[in-house]
Amino acid sequence: MAEKLNYVGSGEYLFDVFGSLLGEDDLFNIVGHEKIERDQEDLTLILIGYHLFILIVSKIRLKNVTRLCHTKAMVTVNGRYPGPKIVTREGDRLLIKVINHVSNNITIHWHGVRQLLSVWADGPAYVTQCPIQTGQSYVYNFTVVGQMGTLWWHAHISWMRSTVHGPIVILPKLGVPYPFKKPYKEVPIIFGEWFNADPEAVISQALQTGGGPNVSDAYTINGLPGPLYNCSAKGDTYKLKVKPGKTYMLRLINAALNDELFFSIANHTVKVVEADAVYVKPFDTDVVLITPGQTTNVLLETHSSHSNATFLMEARPYATGQGTFDNTTTAAILEYHPNPNSGNSLKQLPLLRPKLPSLNDTAFATSFVSKLRSLNKPQVPTNIDKRFFFTVGLGTSPCPKNHTCQGPNGTKFAASVNNVSFALPTTTDLLQAYFFGNSVGVYKPNFPIDPLHPFNYTGTPPNNTMVSNDTKVVVLPFNTTVELVMQDTGILGAESHPLHLHGYNLYVIGQGFGNYDPMKDPLKFNLVDPVERNTVGVPSGGWITVRFKADNPGPPQLGTKNGLGGPQWGWAQPEAASTTV
Repeated sequence: MAEKLNYVGSGEYLFDVFGSLLGEDDLFNIVGHEKIERDQEDLTLILIGYHLFILIVSKIRLKNVTRLCHTKAMVTVNGRYPGPKIVTREGDRLLIKVINHVSNNITIHWHGVRQLLSVWADGPAYVTQCPIQTGQSYVYNFTVVGQMGTLWWHAHISWMRSTVHGPIVILPKLGVPYPFKKPYKEVPIIFGEWFNADPEAVISQALQTGGGPNVSDAYTINGLPGPLYNCSAKGDTYKLKVKPGKTYMLRLINAALNDELFFSIANHTVKVVEADAVYVKPFDTDVVLITPGQTTNVLLETHSSHSNATFLMEARPYATGQGTFDNTTTAAILEYHPNPNSGNSLKQLPLLRPKLPSLNDTAFATSFVSKLRSLNKPQVPTNIDKRFFFTVGLGTSPCPKNHTCQGPNGTKFAASVNNVSFALPTTTDLLQAYFFGNSVGVYKPNFPIDPLHPFNYTGTPPNNTMVSNDTKVVVLPFNTTVELVMQDTGILGAESHPLHLHGYNLYVIGQGFGNYDPMKDPLKFNLVDPVERNTVGVPSGGWITVRFKADNPGPPQLGTKNGLGGPQWGWAQPEAASTTV
């Protein structure tokens, strides 16, 4: 049986079946493969036939990019922004060689990939690997196990993910259908941010002064800001051309740094069918809410006949905190094509805009999240070995001597979990230190499992807002079942927090507002069909409870994408008695 498989980008490719080297434009025939050909539309390679594994060579290099009348040298993969698309199948083994041709250090994280027994390939800098330095390379070697759907990849050091990111599309195994009508076409839709300045300079200044980082100048859809911004060039709007009466799968990815986003298409409804590469019970909606790091697949049924209009697809933030944010709207165009009623020019057609919720519409956000339920019965842990209560929020840290800081009362903002702001190691990465038994002086295995000083988390804040700064971790025995409550705090203002646990899916069994009540709230937990997510949003002024089984040896990192005050990470490390990492 013939198989169709896309390979990404405009770089070189090493397809390792018999050690054969392919350039991007080659057509090649080998035993077990029918042919490889170039797909001009998607700028990918397509393999038709059986395969063993593939090595993609991705070059990190600078490229001049212009948006909003500003041109800058941007760090990219193979000169692409957003980066190239990886399309693979469940069960495939991927070897991706990353070569660094820029002055910045770099790592790549494969966001949402379980990395079972391949934690060395996970990618967070100083956690599972030291960064790839200028002129050096690193091969990420992993197999996609038991996953299908949409994930994404991105740089995992500082703010380089703002430009270094792209989609991962995992197709079902051959002969395995989707649990819904097969789409006519599948289209990645990546939400991002554009900074006129260098994002690395933005976050560097924020960490130095202790103030909040400057916000982006625009949101983007597939790298383009759209027509609603001043000085947005004619070609800086993404257009999705569709045919009437067809079903399109939109693979939505929120690659924005910190902001949850509302997304809607004028005069169209979509059906949500997947979240973070896990099928969900389908439901229709006019608006999708998506947290940074999350992916959501939706089905778009186009109108049965050509429309005498074009339609804007818009995204703007759902804002819950007191800090500044990019209060703008990005837009792309949905265009029926060809349209016999449009005359000689589509410009003559009216352009319709969707109605998005208000910026702080928590009622809609709560309603949308509550509709996400697993399609199949998930294996939710019921006998819990360890329970953790993590407070997540902003505090302060002292301003260094002879410095002027822009945080509260001359301090620096500091994000923390249980009042600990995570400090990255400086001499080696955590995985290497653990693997070789050299953890002394690198990390401490005593991360607090509960707040050291309980208080009214969503009420009056404590007088002392200082946090500690240390490299502390949680160490878990292999196969430990965990229940984790994450509680937002209002110390310096309540806000939502996107949190991602590397190497795991989390069963979201409950969430609510106010302080978590350990006596009453568990009575409302959903243990029947909770949604599985690799990235969750802790509600502003509220809490979320998740469960998982620590069955993936290595140091999976629990990270937030909060940009205020630098890193905010704890991480869990399953100890495997008989498993080699």
